[in-house]
Amino acid sequence: MDDFTDEEIEAARVLFSRRAEFVMGAAKIEQLPEPDRPEVAFAGRSNVGKSSLINGLVGMKALARASTEPGRTREVNFFSLDDRIRLVDLPGYGWAKASKTEVRKFQNLGRDYLRGRVTLSRVYLLIDARHGLKPVDAEALDALDLAAVSYQIVLTKADKIKPAEAQRTAESTLKAIAKRPAAYPAVAVTSSEKGTGLAELRAAIARATGVLAD
Repeated sequence: MDDFTDEEIEAARVLFSRRAEFVMGAAKIEQLPEPDRPEVAFAGRSNVGKSSLINGLVGMKALARASTEPGRTREVNFFSLDDRIRLVDLPGYGWAKASKTEVRKFQNLGRDYLRGRVTLSRVYLLIDARHGLKPVDAEALDALDLAAVSYQIVLTKADKIKPAEAQRTAESTLKAIAKRPAAYPAVAVTSSEKGTGLAELRAAIARATGVLAD
């Protein structure tokens, strides 16, 4: 994870403590809101903890709708933070409960968003710390590299394993993405349940979007 000053950590904490609200869910590319402010998007396998992470970042229990049922996010969901940043929850991938046509439809929506969103500052690709990168993640990594969108790996659910194991997973993940052209060269280790790594991730988002820059 990057090094942040105490001032950056505090400024990001204040930013993420401000008003956060659900804006809309877009089922078609034409429904996306105007690209009029910086955005960061959260992607990952179904049930990896995207909604829980978003809720943890803003200190709310139910801003993003978390579910134990994989594949609930089938739209691109937009949340506004202090009217300065949008947090974007992308449809999950890697589950097979819906028809192939339906899965392809909302995954293509996510890809269209990635390719054409001029205000997208960074994508945070969530990976379960207990499992690390899986073959199903390779397609997502390829899509991000192809779209030339800067992305950072975020390990989730780190509280479920020992700290040393989480660190080893972070190191092996960083090594695995070292030659990928759009990958940001740092891996965040987080736990939404325990709050681990959230302060640093807030600061990373603030830095990536430039909203706290002088």
